[in-house]
Amino acid sequence: MIILGVILLIIGLVVASLHVLVVIGIIVLVIGVALAVLGRTGRAIGGRNHWY
Repeated sequence: MIILGVILLIIGLVVASLHVLVVIGIIVLVIGVALAVLGRTGRAIGGRNHWY
């Protein structure tokens, strides 16, 4: 999700200049970072301890 957020930010800022893509990219990036931090701390996400 972090990579998808960065790609959407790049497309939104450089290629297409669309504000909507920038906002969606930021939201996806923040969610990805939050899930990565929770996963690194060993906290169960979505009722599961591990995601394979």
